[in-house]
Amino acid sequence: MKTSVSALAALVGACLLVSPAAHAASSYDPFGSSDAEDYYGDDAPAYGYQGTPSRSYGEPRAYGQGAQAVPQAQVQPIPREVVAFNGPYKPGTIVVSTAERRLYLVMPNGEALRYGVGVGRPGFTWSGTKTITAKREWPSWTPPAAMLARRPDLPRYMAGGIENPLGARAMYIGSTEYRIHGSNEPDTIGQAVSSGCIRMTNEDVTDLYERVKVGAKVVVLN
Repeated sequence: MKTSVSALAALVGACLLVSPAAHAASSYDPFGSSDAEDYYGDDAPAYGYQGTPSRSYGEPRAYGQGAQAVPQAQVQPIPREVVAFNGPYKPGTIVVSTAERRLYLVMPNGEALRYGVGVGRPGFTWSGTKTITAKREWPSWTPPAAMLARRPDLPRYMAGGIENPLGARAMYIGSTEYRIHGSNEPDTIGQAVSSGCIRMTNEDVTDLYERVKVGAKVVVLN
């Protein structure tokens, strides 16, 4: 009996010594392989209202330490700059070059202020001459019927604010459904991603908004 008890005690002691090592070997390695769901795989964040990466509508942003940030492309901001400009347009005219993905605000003396913009994706580009008919700060957003038909999951109305896809400012183009507006997705600037609107960073659209008056001519080129 004494021999059996001694053997059992030795066995328990061996288990106690081995257990921590076994536990450590199976602990989660954030940089190694895992059978857990891959955050960057097929279950990555859903796409936004015009086909651009974003969190799902209504999902709150997570701030502070310990919150896992949504992965975003690291892109170099397109600088706003004064450039030489030759064209038959009067100062104050907005010229959008869809091919360049740039917007020019024509200035005197053969110059223009150039901004980076996001333009319509294939099948949603357009061209023509219109005017700015209205301006709004932190505009609300009501998706048009055609967009809702493509994306029935979108909200029917969204109040103005930082979460609104129209961003900080909007300038409405003629009687169309198109706008020159800000964006809460600055990584899409310089891309062909929209449903026809011209999008800018919130900083750039605020700058343009202060320079442009209602009635300004807007020329959109292919």
